[in-house]
Amino acid sequence: MKLIEMQKKLLQSGLKIFSTLEFRRLMGVSRSSAQQLLERYTKSGVLARLKGGLYAIITNYPSNYLIANKLYEPSYISFEKALSYYNLIPEAVYSITSATTRTTREFTAGQQHFIYHKLKKPAFTGYALTAISGENALFAEKEKALADYLYLIFLGKKKLNERLKTRGINTAKLISFASLFGRPKYLEWIRCFLKNK
Repeated sequence: MKLIEMQKKLLQSGLKIFSTLEFRRLMGVSRSSAQQLLERYTKSGVLARLKGGLYAIITNYPSNYLIANKLYEPSYISFEKALSYYNLIPEAVYSITSATTRTTREFTAGQQHFIYHKLKKPAFTGYALTAISGENALFAEKEKALADYLYLIFLGKKKLNERLKTRGINTAKLISFASLFGRPKYLEWIRCFLKNK
């Protein structure tokens, strides 16, 4: 298959990130042919391999937010990255931090570091498709990002950012999201935290 034809099909599909299987179906080729094409065009710099079996076109490269959603599914952007986005912490956050129902993991794709923290399924909510960097990515609501972050602090897995702001936070919504973790002691802790802020 010629490069121009392949690029045209990928661009027309609207897939900025695609799996080996999606590529194979889109191109209408066998598994071995798909693998050969992917290897050839990755080596020549036309495609970028994000991780095993996941690729992007260099000329239509996705944002790191979209990559974060697709790299380890299901996931949504939360914790420090979302808190920075909402200006609840003043620091720039270079790693993309996400919530997942799968095992906690870390990846590097390109020059970007991605961190995924496992949440129990009942707490895996409070996110929506959000337009960021010209693309739609799954992003936690402000109160959910804070509930996720504080939960890891409560568990002793993170240290509290002393410059964290809670101004503009809907406390009822925050408590509602915190209750999804099913830990009464966490709810007590978060109420105490809010009183002292």
